[in-house]
Amino acid sequence: MWHDVRMLNATTNALLGLLVLSLVASGLWWVAQRPMFTLKTIRIEGVGEIHLRHVNPSTVRTTAIPRIKGNFFTANLDAVRQAFEAVPWVRKATVRREWPNKLIVTIDEHEALGTWGEDGRLVSVKGDVFTANLAEAEEDGELAEFSGPEGSEKEVVARYRELQDWFKAISLAPDAVQLSGRYAWTVRLNNGMVVELGREQSKTTLKDRVDRLIAIYPQLVMRLQDKIESVDMRYPNGLALKAQGLAFGVNGRKK
Repeated sequence: MWHDVRMLNATTNALLGLLVLSLVASGLWWVAQRPMFTLKTIRIEGVGEIHLRHVNPSTVRTTAIPRIKGNFFTANLDAVRQAFEAVPWVRKATVRREWPNKLIVTIDEHEALGTWGEDGRLVSVKGDVFTANLAEAEEDGELAEFSGPEGSEKEVVARYRELQDWFKAISLAPDAVQLSGRYAWTVRLNNGMVVELGREQSKTTLKDRVDRLIAIYPQLVMRLQDKIESVDMRYPNGLALKAQGLAFGVNGRKK
């Protein structure tokens, strides 16, 4: 081997290459540890021009900042993102570096639409369930009430939007929407009336039942005024109604 000049040259070049790489790596490590690259600023901003309403410096300092490790070069951006997504009200966070010692965190904040179930959670306008301070959410306006099987959150919110449109014809709006374990729908309107809509048997089942109620509602109000407590629309040929001290029914079986 020692008499093979080409092998000796190749070995020498390889060792020199390793030495150079080691020196470069050491130099980069030394530079990266300089104080000028210590993170000094973490700027938080909303998506686009949207102003953040609930994510504030105090919650960031107590929840996210203690979990951020490293400097401009060594900070793990995915870990930083996860730290900010653990902050109440944060739906999604994206993180980027800005030379030489700054991180920019862009936050997509939850917008509360209502409460979900009975465990104090909130549901957003996008159908995401999250945990945050209920009093803060109520500062933005009255919250609707939602419930349903696990995983049905987006479906329930979408149905709520449809019900809003459907009941505009009689100047009413849903205050609460429930999807039962048997996938039957119930809505409470803002006049206190509860409407049983039942299960969907086709794409138009619920809309047809709401339309039937809307068609007869003016007559019901004329006769009963504000005494209506609940209406059951699960009958194919009519409805069942409960008012203060009264109950009315129709022929036909519920579906």
